[in-house]
Amino acid sequence: MDRLYDMIIVGSGPAGLSAAIYAQRARLDTLVIEKDMVSGGQVLTTYEVDNYPGLPGINGFDLGTKLREHADKLGTRFVTDDVRKVETGQEKSAGAAKGVEQEEILHAAELAPQGTDVKSVICENGIYKSKTVLIATGAHHQNLNVPGESELSGMGVSYCATCDGAFFKNKTTAVVGGGDVALEDAVFLSRICQKVYLIHRRDQLRGAKSLQEAVFKQENIEILWDTVVEEIIGEGRVENLRIKNKKTQENSLLPVQGVFIAVGIVPNSQAFDGLVEMERGYIKAGEEGRTSVPGIFAAGDVRTKQLRQIVTAAADGANAVISAERYLAER
Repeated sequence: MDRLYDMIIVGSGPAGLSAAIYAQRARLDTLVIEKDMVSGGQVLTTYEVDNYPGLPGINGFDLGTKLREHADKLGTRFVTDDVRKVETGQEKSAGAAKGVEQEEILHAAELAPQGTDVKSVICENGIYKSKTVLIATGAHHQNLNVPGESELSGMGVSYCATCDGAFFKNKTTAVVGGGDVALEDAVFLSRICQKVYLIHRRDQLRGAKSLQEAVFKQENIEILWDTVVEEIIGEGRVENLRIKNKKTQENSLLPVQGVFIAVGIVPNSQAFDGLVEMERGYIKAGEEGRTSVPGIFAAGDVRTKQLRQIVTAAADGANAVISAERYLAER
């Protein structure tokens, strides 16, 4: 692990794999650290991707596999490990990595060329050193944690109306949540679906007033107040929701063909807390991927951005590599 890389990419979803492809083409000595042995990120759980340019209807697993194959073809080096934290300069580790000696971090600094601020990526099984680090760890949707949710994920259970709404044209769907994302999803689906139920556990919506007004205007949106989903039911696809009114304690079945869960998105940024500036858990970085720390970049769903899609994640990865190239050239 004495090798000093030009770039270490943390994460192997669309942003990380896109960055790996661009980094290899730029002849940067690159390492991708992935937590799981299968690359692709959240796209792997998507049954069908219909909005990635040039590949309409591709299976999410197949798209993830193609991205990984492209990176492999260019000679990208991958390692499976769990990143605990990233340190810059000659800071001493707080012992985050199992079996890793403090001297390794100091040795990393000795390897760095003059004028280069070495970054130490501290993982469960060791420390990897690099001149730049790209954080592409993505985000995950908060689950309802009810029976049937994981079993029917991608088969009527979705966490992205923009991604999957078109599959439910003229059908009946439900959106679970009461914040901005849930309201936006309900309005978006109302233009596609015959009927949209908005299921909210409280008696008031939490989203912006303008979004609430848009929801109330749509005749095919019906709000189920004080209601929670207790089970998602179906054989091979979503068919019904078992719901409960919290005030009356009444249980009932709601026939739907799809359910969109919008109860929150959680960025996978915990390992970088205190390292870079964040906003509501998202790493603050613009389109160029630069964070508040020189030489550390962010791409994909983990950064602050308007639209979290596969295509924007891929673009982020490319932009971040260009920024890293310029950073290295300046030094």
